[in-house]
Amino acid sequence: MKKVILSVAIMGAFLLSCENDSSTEFNTEIEAQEVQVDMSDFTLYVDSDDLAGKSANSFEKCVSMKNLEYRLAKNKGLEKKMYDIEYNTRKAIALKNQGKGKPGGGSGGGGTTPSIYEGTITIPVVINIIEQFAGQVTQNQINSQIRILNEDFQNNNTNTSSVPSEFSGLVADVDVTFVLGSVNRITNTKASWGTNDAMKIPSQGGIAPTDATRNLNLWVCEIGGGILGYAQFPGGSNATDGVVIGTDFFGETNNGGVYGKGRTATHEVGHWLNLRHIWGDGRCNRDDFVADTPTSDAPNYNCPSYPTVNCRSTDMTMNYMDYVQDDCMYMFTSGQNDRMRALFVAGGSKEGFVN
Repeated sequence: MKKVILSVAIMGAFLLSCENDSSTEFNTEIEAQEVQVDMSDFTLYVDSDDLAGKSANSFEKCVSMKNLEYRLAKNKGLEKKMYDIEYNTRKAIALKNQGKGKPGGGSGGGGTTPSIYEGTITIPVVINIIEQFAGQVTQNQINSQIRILNEDFQNNNTNTSSVPSEFSGLVADVDVTFVLGSVNRITNTKASWGTNDAMKIPSQGGIAPTDATRNLNLWVCEIGGGILGYAQFPGGSNATDGVVIGTDFFGETNNGGVYGKGRTATHEVGHWLNLRHIWGDGRCNRDDFVADTPTSDAPNYNCPSYPTVNCRSTDMTMNYMDYVQDDCMYMFTSGQNDRMRALFVAGGSKEGFVN
């Protein structure tokens, strides 16, 4: 009788073991499917140099992609680092959309850690001013720029009421608060600093960034060439991390004309937080890696009428990541919000701002 009982027990244990092994294998397959990430469309290069055109005012809105090309050529490891950031971003968004998270990550020892950072994000801003004469960049420009960044990233731009009903359900409050930190000023009569980050290097007459892991460094200088600004994407060196804005396009200033309302900084900070141009820097087969923004094949300039249709869909011309005039851009989308917030989770490239 004992032999029979022992045999039954062994058989039961064997079956239970098989069942557990099968369950583990099944769960592993399910988990793999849940976090499967398609990177086949990922690229760091523009489809054509012609896509970086100029506005009717002969201003080149943004040269972030040109600066990225320069940085990729100088740093052979940058492409892999940016690929990994993109992979983790897509994985985080996929997990969020499926209601998944990392088990046991809550403050009480249970629950889940969200794959997308939740809660208000506070970003200190260090302003590095290189002016041709003392007082060229006014305190009003500084104060207005911080105010405008907060308006735009907290969905308080008064023009947002003009968002067409087609897109109204996609408008996001990114819930980022920008606070003014230190202001560093030097005088340098250099007429044009270009786009290769010389303004960030003291040996070339520039100002070094202040702790880029915990501050947004913003340089204000004469870039030259009718260029409004550019930014470094996540993954680049801390020695050059931040945003560069042309003197006439920083904050509210009459010298900037239709681009003197402070939205160049909003656009460039979007790049700094991993947003691409809304048309994907390519033709209709290129994307900005955000699901809820329409496909387009080129930037829009000035103040386009609605609807502006390209690639068989209506362009979201009022998005901050297009090239329209300052008064004509007034929204981020929920998908863009997720993409930016994925940088702030544990292990993310911007986690130092919240931990």
